[in-house]
Amino acid sequence: MKKILITITLFVNAMLIAQTPCQNGFAGDYPCSGYDLLSEMAASEFGSNNANDSWGWTDPDTGSEYVLLGLDDGTAFINIDDPINPIYLGRLDTHTTSSIWRDVKTYNNYAFIVSEATGHGMQIFDLTRLRSVTSPPENFSEDAHYNGFGNAHNVVINENQGYAYGLGTGTYNGGPHFVDISDPLNPTAAGGYPLDFYSHDGQVVTYNGPDADYAGREIYIGSNESYISIVDITNKTNPIAISTATYPNTVYTHQGWFTEDQRYFILGDEIDEINIGFETRTVIFDFSDLDDPQLHFEYSGPTFATDHNGYVKGDTYYLANYSAGVRMIDIGDIENQNMNETGFFDVLPANNTASYNGAWNVYPYFESGTLLISTFNFSDPSFIPGMVLIRSSSLGTTDFDANEITIFPNPARSELSINGNNKLISKIELFENTGRLLFSKEINSLSTTIDVSKYAKGVFFLKINNAVVKKVILQ
Repeated sequence: MKKILITITLFVNAMLIAQTPCQNGFAGDYPCSGYDLLSEMAASEFGSNNANDSWGWTDPDTGSEYVLLGLDDGTAFINIDDPINPIYLGRLDTHTTSSIWRDVKTYNNYAFIVSEATGHGMQIFDLTRLRSVTSPPENFSEDAHYNGFGNAHNVVINENQGYAYGLGTGTYNGGPHFVDISDPLNPTAAGGYPLDFYSHDGQVVTYNGPDADYAGREIYIGSNESYISIVDITNKTNPIAISTATYPNTVYTHQGWFTEDQRYFILGDEIDEINIGFETRTVIFDFSDLDDPQLHFEYSGPTFATDHNGYVKGDTYYLANYSAGVRMIDIGDIENQNMNETGFFDVLPANNTASYNGAWNVYPYFESGTLLISTFNFSDPSFIPGMVLIRSSSLGTTDFDANEITIFPNPARSELSINGNNKLISKIELFENTGRLLFSKEINSLSTTIDVSKYAKGVFFLKINNAVVKKVILQ
């Protein structure tokens, strides 16, 4: 299999057709607004009965994008360079038994996988092995294993540091269990924080927010069933409690995420819609002073569906909203207590009721703009769980002959060479992944080169002859 499977993304001057575009409020059978369906795969295609959590990995050498999909009995790995035709590369079976709860995160090109299955511990898998799969799907083996805890509900990793945090384990009263993963294949216990009891989910950041007292410190934000816990975990042998935060009508403090400026923390209470009957409620805190967090306001969504996991990218909050699918919410004016839904993709058309069926997780961090939704079936016999790939309707996709035009080197540091392979090249344009045009050149040649040394590192798109678009990586 080629190392680079090109995903074509056209940002301007062309509107090509996605697999199932969102038209008149539907992408096929799925209600939608502003997001097209690229593809979907059922858990049964991976040999499993159910799916749950998910994460993504982008190969830093090739730019290839991969789905890491939690299953009831293992973890699936899928290449999505062509998101209309994803390639199931293989799976890693559970370390012990099946469980509906599995969680995966990444650090330094390794996946770290936990489960609530008894005795599971933490599996470590070398993701660079995905580059050399020749006969998919393969049945992978784990590269290392950490047995300092057995079952865990979740794993959190601050990718700026070399630590993983097992949450909801049988150690440290269910509080975060610290694991040194600076050498991923030799994980070692590094302590824990037992004082707040059970932590269901969390986020760890190297703090650069508005509270100067904690600049550069490693801060843990725990969603602890009935409250939020803020802890300074810079010194792993001496974690220090900073404060806690509560809110009215608490049922189950489930999961939250910082805004990118680390001023606001956006929290979901998983069971309030079920027990109390709220429209989907999101609770926003002002963390300008970590010693004194303040409730900022509450946002209500348009349905009564249960909320699960939410993440921030730029000015958008992506919320996995179970039966209501994934909701995209503008948080650009969160300071003035304004949040507005700008789009959605509903994976369970039958209803938007408060339940645990539908979108479990969303991963919004692929630079291509592809959004990953992992879906879970708790009690609906008609719902098929698995994964769904979508993309904003403003980004069109199509297939093309990858041999028609070649680009090298890719990744590149200073110069890109483009060869038309006996086809005349008349025009070249270079775009950021946001769609902003950086460079345009009219030529009349079978080959050409362009200087890319002045551009930042990252993923870009090269458009040739107003027709062919290729992804390029600048290092």
